[in-house]
Amino acid sequence: MAKVTAMEIDDPNSNIPDQIIPKFSINVLQLLKSSQMQHGLRHGDYTRYRRYCTARLRRLYKSLKFTHGRGKYTKKTITESTVTEVRFLHVVLYTAERAWSHAMEKRQLPDGPNARQRIYLIGRLRKAVKWADLFSHLCSVKGDSRTSLEAEAYASYMKGNLLFEQDRNWDTALRNFKSARAVYEELGKYGDVENQVLCRERVEELEPSIRYCLHKIGGSNLQTSEFLQIGETEGPALDLFKSKLEAVMAEARSQQAASLTEFHWLGNRFPITNAKTRVAILKAQELEKDLHGPSADSLSADKRLATFDKVFTAYHDARSCIRSDLASAGSAESVKDDLNGLDKAVSAVLGQRTIERNLLLVSIAKSKVTKRRDDKNEKVTKPEELVRLYDLLLQNTADLSDLVSSGRDRKPEEVTFAEECQLKSLAFRAERCFYLARSYSLAGKRSEAYLLYCRARSLAENALHKFQTHSKTDQAMIKELKTLYDESRSYSCIEHATGITEEVKAPENLSKKISTISLSGADKKVEKYLLEKLDLYESAVSESNMKGVPRIERFPPAFQSAPRNPIVLDLADSAIDFPSIENRMKKDKKGFISRLWG
Repeated sequence: MAKVTAMEIDDPNSNIPDQIIPKFSINVLQLLKSSQMQHGLRHGDYTRYRRYCTARLRRLYKSLKFTHGRGKYTKKTITESTVTEVRFLHVVLYTAERAWSHAMEKRQLPDGPNARQRIYLIGRLRKAVKWADLFSHLCSVKGDSRTSLEAEAYASYMKGNLLFEQDRNWDTALRNFKSARAVYEELGKYGDVENQVLCRERVEELEPSIRYCLHKIGGSNLQTSEFLQIGETEGPALDLFKSKLEAVMAEARSQQAASLTEFHWLGNRFPITNAKTRVAILKAQELEKDLHGPSADSLSADKRLATFDKVFTAYHDARSCIRSDLASAGSAESVKDDLNGLDKAVSAVLGQRTIERNLLLVSIAKSKVTKRRDDKNEKVTKPEELVRLYDLLLQNTADLSDLVSSGRDRKPEEVTFAEECQLKSLAFRAERCFYLARSYSLAGKRSEAYLLYCRARSLAENALHKFQTHSKTDQAMIKELKTLYDESRSYSCIEHATGITEEVKAPENLSKKISTISLSGADKKVEKYLLEKLDLYESAVSESNMKGVPRIERFPPAFQSAPRNPIVLDLADSAIDFPSIENRMKKDKKGFISRLWG
């Protein structure tokens, strides 16, 4: 006799004792990860993922014929007896995901959730916990051991998220996060490689939340820098932690901003009275330490660009606060002067960071100019893109120089800074001319390229002379200009020689091309087309792993010689004497008066 399960014994409707109820199997983590990455969470779009969950639930309800009535809503609950196939478990799982994604959508509002939205957010997290608990219970009864274990870890993760957001019961949240981590660590030892990788990723995503809970309890002495390093990791499970970390950092900045009373720039000191302006400037200065600190070289280019974007956002926030203060300053001239000076200083620093960011883009583009396409199909930079970047740099330096030169009673530091901007613009002009010459060279215009290379060499020589005579010499810029001068000279010689060679060989190449002209193309040794070898069993389509064009029929067709009508030349016409026909011509009748005068 077959083995009877506990569900069959407890079921009063079970009349067949030998029946075995099958256990359902769901790879929960793999299913959720695939859905999240394909429907918005790869880019942090929780709205799109919530809409996907809603559409997925609608399809499941319809396919299972588990709709809630027509017209009037009739609630239907999912119990153990309802789950007759695995899609009922999917309904419970995606309902929990929909509630969780709705909560995360509210969490990622631009200004953060207000008090009313926060209440709604916590309510959606409670709903997600409720459905996750139901999913865990149903899987423990209807699912196999692995599915039950994954469902339990999922429910623990949702409970931890709720307590994490509520800022209370940190020990309970810690237990839930640790329980989920233990399950994923154990599951990561078995299964295929893809499942093991997913489990390890989830363990790494849970680790920051566990460390933060330990910090709140008092069992860990984490510094602010360590929290920032944790926040650099990516993953949907870390979005709640990042929002919490941002709130903590904002609170810490507001406390530190009380000591930031002045903004120093080129020997000027401008008082900062607005608390929001202080916080924005302090945030920008903290981010600038990552760009100019000792660890700046270890940062990748993408992270540095992302840091620049955050710096720009912080300085723009500071400028908007300053200008709103200017609008409400009234007639107080001293306050207006301080605010105008602070606005000028912040705008100048923003211009400097813009130049630094564009120089970073130039260095990235230069590293790809000489590269060829590799296996990753990395895009190769064209010289025209570098010309565009140097145009932006010239515009940035001109704007910054005009900003610093504006106003009266300029200090010596401001005059020196304006001179440095002018020197940088000379170097940028030489670089722009050099890459413009390269673009003409690639287009085959030798004369234009030669002249532009000569012009780039002249500009580089002029800029190099002025940099060397300036009091504050930039050794990196001087070295770069020397390299540019040598390359401009080399390329100008190459373009000159190439142009002369092409001019000498032009008649010979033209005669060769004319001699190979054929109307029928019979002289070319090409492979026959399919319609020309129908008597042979040869494929006209190349192999699947080879890049070749199918040779079925020539298109457009080749020229063919066609006969035309003969040309007739009438040579006897000039030697024939034709008879006179004047007697046959009609004569005009004249009157009496016309006879007299005719």
